[in-house]
Amino acid sequence: MEILKAAIEWAKDEVFSSRFFILFAIMFILAALGFWQLGKTEVSRAFITPTLVAGSLLLAVGLGIFFTNKSRITSFDTAYHNDPAAFVKSEITRTEKSMGEYRTIVFKVIPFIIVAAALLIVFVDKPVWRAAAITTIAMMVVILLVDSNANARIETYHQQLQSVEQQGGN
Repeated sequence: MEILKAAIEWAKDEVFSSRFFILFAIMFILAALGFWQLGKTEVSRAFITPTLVAGSLLLAVGLGIFFTNKSRITSFDTAYHNDPAAFVKSEITRTEKSMGEYRTIVFKVIPFIIVAAALLIVFVDKPVWRAAAITTIAMMVVILLVDSNANARIETYHQQLQSVEQQGGN
């Protein structure tokens, strides 16, 4: 029963974490509106589209995480009560897959994208490309910050699952 509480707590933490993506998305969209309304120079006008796109992407990520984990909260209870051992096994498989994705995407791909965008700023002098690169870096930093915390949570949850499996209990 403790692992069910841990699973539900993890899902609730993910729902809370998704709100940060949504908050940053709103800030990016508001920045785009600000650049659109107040931007007088070519450089400031160049930020409109990239910040709007970044805000939209962060909003999609945040809402996706929110709704996915919101539904998990209720499904965990049903799955656990149907077969606790199968629940633990399926969660271990899912968390291992997620941790692998974090290792690849969050800790390898995103830093590579940040470096590529930084190089773009240095070597390209077009305002639109520089604005896109700066916005990309900002968006990737947001994702890196939020997802590094999510990775730490899922690793802790995974360890709890493994200890329950080793004990052979629930």
